[in-house]
Amino acid sequence: MARLYLDANATEPMRPEAITAMAETMALPGNPSSVHAEGRAARRILEEAREAIAARFGARGRDLVFTSGGTEANALAIRGLAAGRRVLVGATEHPAVLAAAGPDAGTIPVLADGTLDLAALEAALRAGGPALVAVMVANNETGALHPVEKITEICQAHGALLHLDAVQVPGRLPFMLGPADSMALSAHKLGGPKGVGALLLRPGLDPAPILTGGGQEAGRRGGTEALPAIAGFAAATACPQPEGLAGLRDAIEAGIKTLAPEVIIAGRDAPRLPNTTSLILPGVAAETQVIALDLAGVAVSAGAACSSGKVRQSHVLAAMGYGADAACAIRVSLPWNASADTPARFLQAWGAMRDKLCRLGR
Repeated sequence: MARLYLDANATEPMRPEAITAMAETMALPGNPSSVHAEGRAARRILEEAREAIAARFGARGRDLVFTSGGTEANALAIRGLAAGRRVLVGATEHPAVLAAAGPDAGTIPVLADGTLDLAALEAALRAGGPALVAVMVANNETGALHPVEKITEICQAHGALLHLDAVQVPGRLPFMLGPADSMALSAHKLGGPKGVGALLLRPGLDPAPILTGGGQEAGRRGGTEALPAIAGFAAATACPQPEGLAGLRDAIEAGIKTLAPEVIIAGRDAPRLPNTTSLILPGVAAETQVIALDLAGVAVSAGAACSSGKVRQSHVLAAMGYGADAACAIRVSLPWNASADTPARFLQAWGAMRDKLCRLGR
């Protein structure tokens, strides 16, 4: 049988519309910064894509900065807006946000369900001077959704800037920039190409650039824009959200609990992305599970796919209080093209894996 790909939170399969848009744009020779006809044609594609993506998320085209991906978008927001401000980050943030914030950033704890501790956020903002708060909309490992509206209200009440890492949300749930100050996006998380993302900004906010050069992106990000990738990004953004993912996820979770009642579903009590489940099999290392399922033709992961191929204990689950079990979790994230037989195929492979590993005492 064909392999079963269940690692969409690392990267979604490419949308056919994105592939077509990229192929068409690759044939064009012009640089968007050139003034001749070919350059103007490239510029037209660039700006149409900018306007389309920005409008999809409730922003203006002039307030969108194209980047190389979510990591750079997060770094541009955090490093470019933090001057004179303390940086506060959630305890379960993506490594890209934690790295951009640096070791001196304050950490806001999360509750047992993985959502941000609002009382702790308010206390941290009350305790000091101006701040920049950086939180993810949806956790990449558990799918837990932070209460963004309440976080926004708290930040506004204390004069803090709010940056949202929304990388995991588009293509899965409707979401807009709203009253937040900035928001990071990544094309390959919604069926577009790898290597392109965007930072959305509220009007009037202008981060200091971290990449300088020829003045592209209104001076906010140097370097020739990756036009074919941007065209693919815009095409993927325009695709309808898949339906039925929550039902498929729920079928997997129900089946898992029937097969193995000892399994813990991390963050199950929180509002979550419809495509994501984090399954803890106590006593069995995540790396062992991932390898065994891979050999059985099923691709899952053990957290963020940003550790150079390494599997480490999840800092997300550790922050949620799972202790040693934090090293025993796999993430199953359904892609946009998941089918009705996906739960049954996964459960068959997972059940065989669990029985074998438990017999071997692993």
